[in-house]
Amino acid sequence: MAIPIDPNALQWVAMNTRKDPHLDALASLESRLVAAGRDRRPGSPLNAPLVPASNFVLGAGRAYARDDGTPTWEALEEIVGALEGGRTVAFASGMAGAAAVFDQLPAGSQLVIPDDCYQGVAGLAESGRRKGIWSVRRLPADDTGAWIQAATQSDLLWLESPSNPLLVVADLRAICAAPRKPGALLAVDNTFATSLNQRPLDLGADLSFQSATKFIGGHSDLLAGVISVRRDDLYAAVRESRHLQGATPGALESFLAVRGARTMALRLERAQANAMILAERLHAHPGVVRTRYPGLPSHPTHAVARAQLLGYGTIVSFDVRGGAAAADAVCSRVRLIQHATSLGAVESTIERRAGIPGQEHLPPSLLRLSVGIEHVDDLWADLGGALP
Repeated sequence: MAIPIDPNALQWVAMNTRKDPHLDALASLESRLVAAGRDRRPGSPLNAPLVPASNFVLGAGRAYARDDGTPTWEALEEIVGALEGGRTVAFASGMAGAAAVFDQLPAGSQLVIPDDCYQGVAGLAESGRRKGIWSVRRLPADDTGAWIQAATQSDLLWLESPSNPLLVVADLRAICAAPRKPGALLAVDNTFATSLNQRPLDLGADLSFQSATKFIGGHSDLLAGVISVRRDDLYAAVRESRHLQGATPGALESFLAVRGARTMALRLERAQANAMILAERLHAHPGVVRTRYPGLPSHPTHAVARAQLLGYGTIVSFDVRGGAAAADAVCSRVRLIQHATSLGAVESTIERRAGIPGQEHLPPSLLRLSVGIEHVDDLWADLGGALP
């Protein structure tokens, strides 16, 4: 499958791709988070400034923000690219980024997504199917053999690992290494793992996607998405989709995402440690029927997670004894933990996913807990006191 690209887009890539050579000397991703995306010329602001500009004085290669970008969102792209080991395109939201990936499919394509998948992406896939743009096949994320077989027949494989909200870990190394239909693309939603726990491009994926609304921003105050790639043609194609669809990130959102990214390693380390402790306590609690967390030996894909992930993440899903009513009661009783959607921020949030339209197929008593950076004993006192 050839990706149709305006030749001018490839020329722009060759002329304007920025990379800080200082980053190559940094061994750790934690240091890259802090060092990337900075203007190192004498007299420049130490931190990437908020540049609320739609157009620029002509003559220096930058004319219009939608075409040429702004220094603020370019800083965000450089930070994420340094983490993912590729080049990054930033978008107005995670769904705008996902739509840009799907935009690479010609009419009549076959798309494969996990059966446990973010509802927005599932909705996007279904919308295209209803319009006759592509066909959709859904597979269990842990059925490695089925994904390997599908790779020889499909035009886009969209993997989500760990999955949302059942936290299934796909064997990305095996699936990415499998032979594919000529021109087929393989994309990985890396939102739950983050670039600090998993680098899909290193595993063989063509595209690594994240909702920057979550861990990168980390403070529940912005919408943004990012796509990272290594191929020049794919970078140009994704960037062209952003340009033509007008899905550019806002100046303030980009500024907040850059500021949030600087502390992502610290936030993730604390929240991940909290999540492991809470998962173990939930697993032992009589009011919980089942606890889903890749770090638990009881998790069905724990072995793959142990081999593939550097950390098990901050999301814990668990089924409350007593059904939907009991799960709703937990959400109404907690006080420190916020009864809210989304995830990946400094505060802990909880919600019953099957109560959301489009998620009715999930276990009715399943709660998705996004663990934040509060003290774990306070979190457990709040959650343990709310359980049946």
